[in-house]
Amino acid sequence: MGARTSIGSDLTAVPIPGSRDHGVAFSQVRKAFGEVLALEDVTFEIERHARIGIVGPSGGGKSTLLQLTAGLLEQDGGVINVEGETDAQGRLARCAMMPQRDLLLPWRTALDNAMIALQNRGVGRDEARAKTRPYFEHFGLAQFEDVLPAKLSGGMRQRVSFLRTLMAEKDVLLLDEPFGALDSITRAQMQEWLLRALSDVPRTVLLVTHDVEEALVLSRTVVVMSARPGRVVKVIESHMQTEGRSRREIVTSPEFVSLKEEALEALE
Repeated sequence: MGARTSIGSDLTAVPIPGSRDHGVAFSQVRKAFGEVLALEDVTFEIERHARIGIVGPSGGGKSTLLQLTAGLLEQDGGVINVEGETDAQGRLARCAMMPQRDLLLPWRTALDNAMIALQNRGVGRDEARAKTRPYFEHFGLAQFEDVLPAKLSGGMRQRVSFLRTLMAEKDVLLLDEPFGALDSITRAQMQEWLLRALSDVPRTVLLVTHDVEEALVLSRTVVVMSARPGRVVKVIESHMQTEGRSRREIVTSPEFVSLKEEALEALE
């Protein structure tokens, strides 16, 4: 199972992990911005190296939950545990976030953008380049190392953005609407690509998306959240991401259609 949840105040259902053998756990997490309550009583646990999709209405606190996980914000109540770390600084050290926009620096090549995280940690330019370059072929970016972002397609830019996130060498990846700005055809292609990429790199992944189909394609567990204040209303388990199975085979299967209907019903 990828995630365990308790809807309500029953904390006994979700033990807070205390070691790096676990992934991420939320226990009665609450966050407000002034008088606006964004999250209330969010409680669920993610096993280490599981892939979790988080879906819910706009303004329901999904992105806020990612920022809390990454230690970019502090919760007003409850506990967030990332591989044994519960304070914001400790959580930040365990997480790497891929934002909605790629935010590539226009004056740096694709390779130089992808290696930024290494340079930020003090790795020299030549060493960072040597460490990052082999990934370009693996992620379908071969021969684009020296190309500026303006010359890359939207899908290619998102691949560079994902590689930049991966090169941070953190065990928890937080993906915030990574393909939200892409057209439907490119988005489907990128889902297929990311599904293969995540199979090759063992990481704990939290994916926020408004697209139920995307969550079910890319995740083994989908957490459905309510409108503001965001609460967990349902957890859906999926085991369709078997090795060698294409996105088309997944989305056309009767099981997928049934799970999608279940998620949409929970959202309503």
